[in-house]
Amino acid sequence: MPTQKIVKKPAAKKTTTAPKATKRTVISTELAPKAIGPYSQAIRVNGFVFAAGQTPIDPETSQLIEGDVSAQTRRVLQNVSAILEAAGTSLAKVVKTTVFLTDMANFKAMNAVYAEFFPEHPPARSTIAVLGLPLGAQVEIECIALA
Repeated sequence: MPTQKIVKKPAAKKTTTAPKATKRTVISTELAPKAIGPYSQAIRVNGFVFAAGQTPIDPETSQLIEGDVSAQTRRVLQNVSAILEAAGTSLAKVVKTTVFLTDMANFKAMNAVYAEFFPEHPPARSTIAVLGLPLGAQVEIECIALA
């Protein structure tokens, strides 16, 4: 009977590689308020744009606009839109928003303006009541969009 020779293969070496570096692109536009702290208006990375929370600041005057939550929501979404356009995307490609309100009694008025900017297939959204917002704003909105 023929003998069979068993050859043991050396164990495969386990290698660890560092994660591949991804390119982060800082987005900045003068058509939206300048960052008032150590943050970027938005960052584009891996096919997404992460936009920082925007408040109802007029980019031309750097002042909080006057008006009710409807007027403030409109200004906020105009600021968000300007940042997204600077990043090469748009409100139509937003997949998630977070809305911060200082008073949930303003939800209905905010929602009516919000619906004007997202008329079809609105993004996923969370709305959170907060104690206060920068400069006394009534509303702030951040978002994630497809690049």
